[in-house]
Amino acid sequence: MKAHDGMYIDGAWRPAAGRDTIAVVNPADEQVIAEVPAGGAEDVDAAVRAARAALPAWAATAPAERAARIAALRDVLVARKDEIAETVTAELGAPLPFSQAVHAGVPILVAGSYAELAASYAFEEKVGNSTVYAEPVGVVGAITPWNYPLHQIVAKVAPALAAGCTIVLKPAEDTPLTAQLFAEAVHEAGVPAGAFNLVTGLGPVAGQALAEHEGVDLVSFTGSTAVGRKIGATAGAAVKRVALELGGKSANVILPSADLAKAVGVGVANVMGNSGQTCSAWTRMLVHTSQYDEAVALAAEAAAKYGDRIGPLVNAKQHARVRGYIEKGVAEGARLGAGGPDAPREQGYFVSPTVFADVTPEMTVAQEEIFGPVVSLIRYEDEDDALRIANGTVYGLAGAVWAGDEAEAVAFARRMDTGQVDINGGRFNPLAPFGGYKQSGVGRELGSHGLAEYLQTKSLQF
Repeated sequence: MKAHDGMYIDGAWRPAAGRDTIAVVNPADEQVIAEVPAGGAEDVDAAVRAARAALPAWAATAPAERAARIAALRDVLVARKDEIAETVTAELGAPLPFSQAVHAGVPILVAGSYAELAASYAFEEKVGNSTVYAEPVGVVGAITPWNYPLHQIVAKVAPALAAGCTIVLKPAEDTPLTAQLFAEAVHEAGVPAGAFNLVTGLGPVAGQALAEHEGVDLVSFTGSTAVGRKIGATAGAAVKRVALELGGKSANVILPSADLAKAVGVGVANVMGNSGQTCSAWTRMLVHTSQYDEAVALAAEAAAKYGDRIGPLVNAKQHARVRGYIEKGVAEGARLGAGGPDAPREQGYFVSPTVFADVTPEMTVAQEEIFGPVVSLIRYEDEDDALRIANGTVYGLAGAVWAGDEAEAVAFARRMDTGQVDINGGRFNPLAPFGGYKQSGVGRELGSHGLAEYLQTKSLQF
């Protein structure tokens, strides 16, 4: 697609207030492929004002009509799915088949789910002698990351629109072309002017201006825990609602009764997908000491098969960060079972699929979010030890449990301090709530729980 040189505000593309731009780089070859405006406070203010002006009419729109607009948006995304995949591959570096299946496919599923929910959700209910209404929160400021650029946008915009909110989106500066393509799709779907607005820009400038804007009623942010803390503090000072989906250090717990080869193979695949740039990736593989050596061999073999099949990391900073974590793991005593810090190619931000063995729970690679194709294998002695290790980080976003008996896996999962757990490789469900415990965030995305984040409650007594 051709990059727009303006912002999408109040139903039209308009010039940015300033002249600064952001270079979009293809991480596979390090070449600049486009430039987009680097918006500032003035652009954000114009977008918020447009959203505020559009709010009364959109909030009053019948849920069935809101559902129809979201369904139309889904249909446009379906029609443009190949262009979406190619755009994500160009600016994120994901291999094209992965972009087609995940980066284009999953947002279509999520948009469709909210088209259905908008039409069926109980926005009004009787409770005794009261009528309780679920009303839109108001103007939403959405700040999205680069790792799943379209999915993260749809997971915020679709429920906000379904709830009757209007929205201003500030996408990640690494992947703005996907956001611009989404704005085109919104326009083509006939979403009313001002209901959705897009401002591209840097996080510390445009993102901060959006989070601080007095015309924003709720800030929905996905990204690092460090930035989430700042946004939470800013919103709290203004008594403003937040929805925060933050970091993770998820545990993949393989109980002795599990199919070890399957559990290890799926676990490695989970980490290597999207080049490890997934906040919910199961980066800590917990294996009973009796099966540990076999698991290390299986994990190394599985990782080696990926080789050139995974894409680069998103940018030079992330490339250096992940390689630094691998070097730190070696320095702290972890053993390389596969991969390592050396770049596998001369050009592009590639990192070799890496497996660490002999990792102890207190090591940096077992505690901090690496956000790269790195999996750490940790021994445990019994289930209580496994649970202590699994729950032994500041995060609680996702996880997995494998066992020969489903009930055994469920019993363990219920004891984990985490928001979502896959049982024996359970499939993605776009209707299931996604979000974290502890420092992994506040609130939930997807399904009816995700819609509820954008609603506030009013009761009338008779």
